[in-house]
Amino acid sequence: MNRGEGEDPLVAEARALLASGQDAEEVFAVLAARSGAWGASVLAVCLALGVSRTDAEARLLEARPLFEQFAAGEEDLVAVLLSCGHLFVVDRVLDGRGERIRDLLETAAGARGGYPGSLLGWFRSGELTKIFLFFARTRFRNGRGSPAEFWTAMVAAGDLLVRDGGPDLTEVRAGLEHCRAQAAAAGTG
Repeated sequence: MNRGEGEDPLVAEARALLASGQDAEEVFAVLAARSGAWGASVLAVCLALGVSRTDAEARLLEARPLFEQFAAGEEDLVAVLLSCGHLFVVDRVLDGRGERIRDLLETAAGARGGYPGSLLGWFRSGELTKIFLFFARTRFRNGRGSPAEFWTAMVAAGDLLVRDGGPDLTEVRAGLEHCRAQAAAAGTG
């Protein structure tokens, strides 16, 4: 079957709106306001973005309780909340090296005592350099977390990121040097 052939009209419309430059949040708000079918609109946007049907349906189940708290005319607000919940993030499949970096950053997050929920989207979409640079600015206070474990994981992640080069190489190198200095101060370097 060709793309679009036999496709749900709401999904086709979501694809067209995304292709026109609207972001997922805007597309949801437009479809939900027009159709009144908030669940179908969530599903349509997720599928149009390339989220698997199984994952899209699971995301919809998570979102359904939110719908009960709002009424028609509040689609823009619901769209913002769905976006803040990272409902429209397309999970990036990483290669082995990328998975290793993400694992190291997750180890660092655990040693740090967690991370702001706003970073969840970066983890899901594979924004590894952004996460590394954010964490490189971490300061430990009041004996919370495990600085030695954190900085060890950060140095390992930074070493892997530096090997790739990339547009943020200068920042990554500076972040890595900072991480090495912190690891040495924590007695791990």
